[in-house]
Amino acid sequence: MRRKTRKKENTNSIEYKKFEMCINDLSENIEVNSMEQFIHHGNTSCFEHSKSVAYISYLVCKKLGLDYNSAARGGLLHDFYLYDWHIKSSHVGLHGFNHPHIASKNAQKYFSLNKIEIDIIEKHMWPLTFKLPKYKESFVVLLVDKYCSFFEIIQFRNKTHFSTSKN
Repeated sequence: MRRKTRKKENTNSIEYKKFEMCINDLSENIEVNSMEQFIHHGNTSCFEHSKSVAYISYLVCKKLGLDYNSAARGGLLHDFYLYDWHIKSSHVGLHGFNHPHIASKNAQKYFSLNKIEIDIIEKHMWPLTFKLPKYKESFVVLLVDKYCSFFEIIQFRNKTHFSTSKN
């Protein structure tokens, strides 16, 4: 029996170009691009993490017949908090609980968002946010965020482990 191989998406694919059209106004914004200066997990920038979450969420929502445009946009802005969360003096309170509200406030300051995009940003840390997400797209982004975070952390730990271990 022959296995079906899945073609890996790349940044030159038609689907990726359609994704970029969904987020073009966001990704060209100077404040959104400033997320590149903040490390999020391991050695992945906040921008790189958010763009990965946005793209995978876009693909999943498109496959499920959901609002993939809102998923992509909300996914890109879900961590739009604009500080280094590793430095305790850079923010008030516990980052995991507070940053969705801060990201939503920042996003709404710079962009006109729909109710799904706002829900995605504000609820992506559920159950820490206490309120359950209202939309299927919010659940997709929430799960994709955890998926991406897991692999960013594992990849960093593996690189760190192998670079510091003695042969």
